[in-house]
Amino acid sequence: MKTEFNLDEINTVVEKVLAENPEKVILFNGEMGAGKTTFIKSLCKKLGVENPTSSPTFSLVNEYQITTNQLVYHFDMYRLKNQNEALDMGIDEYLYSGNWCFIEWAENIPDLIPKNHSVITISVLNDGKRSLELK
Repeated sequence: MKTEFNLDEINTVVEKVLAENPEKVILFNGEMGAGKTTFIKSLCKKLGVENPTSSPTFSLVNEYQITTNQLVYHFDMYRLKNQNEALDMGIDEYLYSGNWCFIEWAENIPDLIPKNHSVITISVLNDGKRSLELK
């Protein structure tokens, strides 16, 4: 799936992404400021997260409860020095929990990503719109 959108259309794009039945582990690619965290916040809201969401830049992972008593894990691997730091925090338990796992900067943990995952790539276009591709 590939689409272009303005930020005020983000909720519609979130619905389209979820309609594609992506894997529960989703890697988010894009430059700093492309809108990865903003898109993840909208995904969380659509999935039923009622509490405020934020970037886990310093905590590495934020955990949110969905109204169906499931969990969403939002990871930011930007500050990792190596994959062992992710292993030390128990990332494998999160990734194989069956819960939603949204991972920013997954390229910092390439050997730890489950085989079954989806990838969302977001980029900023010249006119300020975003391009999103789901694989």
